[in-house]
Amino acid sequence: MKGTVLVVDDDADMLEALRDALDDAGYPVATAADGLEAMAYLQANPPPKLILLDWMMPRCNGAEFRRRQNAVSELRDIPVVLLSADAHIEEKTTEAEAKAYLRKPVGLKQLLEVVSKYVDE
Repeated sequence: MKGTVLVVDDDADMLEALRDALDDAGYPVATAADGLEAMAYLQANPPPKLILLDWMMPRCNGAEFRRRQNAVSELRDIPVVLLSADAHIEEKTTEAEAKAYLRKPVGLKQLLEVVSKYVDE
């Protein structure tokens, strides 16, 4: 069985599209609308194999989520891939110590390549 992917995005349409694409590819998917919901999920469930993290969200953005995630030793090693339309996403990926990034709008092929790299290993 493939590992769970946690998708964190405040855009409900994007969240649904990513969930559907990953579900169709056979990945169990959990979703959160922002970093606070994502932290609540992580504290109440077994760790996912990968977190797809939107960078720009209200309440708790990608940077704040990463600070909170890295503060918990059991959560620190979960790989994170950033999702953003931000022109400076490459720098943010380094700043956030993320494994990779996907520029929005995300192509299905790119999405599945990145997810399989971290979840299917």
